[in-house]
Amino acid sequence: MSRINKKIVKDSYRITTTKEAKNISLDYVKSLELENVVTFGLPEIDDRFNIWRVPLKTKDGATIGEIVIDAITTFIDLSKTTSKDLLENRILGRKDTALKKKKQQASVPKVSFLRNTIGMGDSEELLRELPSESVDLVFTSPPYYNAKPEYTEYLSYEEYLLKMKKIIHECARVLNEGRFFVINVSPVLIRRASRSEASRRIAVPFDFHRLFIEEGFEFIDDIIWMKPEGAGWATGRGRRFAADRNPLQYKPVPVTEYVLVYRKKTDKLIDWLIRKHPDQEAVKASKIADGYEVTNVWKIPPAHCKEHPAVFPAELAEKVISYYSFKNDVVLDPFGGTGTTAKAAAMLGRRFVLFEMEPKYVKLIKKYFINAAIGNIGLDINWVNIPIAKDETRNLFDHD
Repeated sequence: MSRINKKIVKDSYRITTTKEAKNISLDYVKSLELENVVTFGLPEIDDRFNIWRVPLKTKDGATIGEIVIDAITTFIDLSKTTSKDLLENRILGRKDTALKKKKQQASVPKVSFLRNTIGMGDSEELLRELPSESVDLVFTSPPYYNAKPEYTEYLSYEEYLLKMKKIIHECARVLNEGRFFVINVSPVLIRRASRSEASRRIAVPFDFHRLFIEEGFEFIDDIIWMKPEGAGWATGRGRRFAADRNPLQYKPVPVTEYVLVYRKKTDKLIDWLIRKHPDQEAVKASKIADGYEVTNVWKIPPAHCKEHPAVFPAELAEKVISYYSFKNDVVLDPFGGTGTTAKAAAMLGRRFVLFEMEPKYVKLIKKYFINAAIGNIGLDINWVNIPIAKDETRNLFDHD
C-alpha cells in the first residue's frame, strides 16, 4: 500500500488514542464480568492491519491475553481476541486443556427464551439490548441506498456499508451457533438527477458478501428470486434500447433479486443442530412437505403495498423461515418494514423479533398484530418504544 493510501486509511480511524482503546476494552471486559480481576497493559496501534491491541493482565501483572479492536469500525475482533473461557482458565491457573474438555461437554444447542418482540428505533441500538446467541434465524431485506436522487439518507455509499456492517456485526452476536442469516438484496439503480448525468447501478449484493465474510460468516447459497417477465419494466431500464436498438445501449430489464444464505461459523455440522436439538418433537413437526424448491431459482410474484415502496412477498419469507428454522425458533428481522417476516414467522409457529425505525410502518405492524386472528399472539408481544393505548389493550383480548 502506498504512503498516500495508508494516510487515507489512517485518517478514517475512529479510535485514535490509547484512552479510547481502553474505554472500548473496559466495556467489553464488563460484558464478560471480569472487570474486577483484569487490568490493561499499554494499548498499541498496528497500522499494518488497522487494529488496536490491548493487553490483558491479572492484578499481579501477568499477561493472560489481549483484546483486538478494529480502528476504523471500533468493533472488537472476536476471532483474534482472547476468549472468556481461556481468560478464566489463565486467571485460575488452569491448563488450557480444561477448556477443550468444557467445549466437548457443551454439546447441546442453545434454546432461546425470547418472547415475541416488536421494537421501534435504530436496529443497531436495539440489537445491543438482545442477549448473545438468543436468535435462531435472521431474515431481512436491507433499506435501499439512496435510490431516489431527491432524497439522500446517507452521505456516501461507504457510510451506508459501514452502517450495514455494524448491524451485521450485532446480528452475528445475537445469532445462535451454526445458525443462518438470509438476506434479500439486489443491485440498486441510482437515477440520474438531470439529463446531463448518467444513471448508476450499484452491485450491492457483492459488497454485502464481503461484509458477511468479514464478520465471520460462511457463504452457503445464492438463491435467485425470479419475478414474472415484465415485472421490472416500471424502472424504465431497457426502454431506450427497445425504441432505438442501438448497440452499447442494451440494458436488460431486471426481474431477479438475490437471496443470499450465510451461516455463522462453527466447527459443528448442521446434523449436530438436528440430532442434538433439545425439542425433538419440534424437529419432527418442522419437516418440509412435498412441493419444496429443488433448485436455487424461486419463481415468486412480487408483492405490492401502497404504504411501502419495497415489500417482499409473504411467500418468500415463508419459504426461508420453513427451510432454515424449526418450530418455536426465534426469527429476527432488523429492518421490519411492514412486518412481513414477523407475520410469516407467527403463521409458521415461530417466535419473532422485529425492529423498524419508521413510525408509519410501526403503526401498520401494531395494527396488524393487535387485530390479527392468529391464536392469541397479541397477548404475548414485548412492545419496545411503542406505546399501547388502553382501548388497544382491550382489543388484545377480543380474539376468538
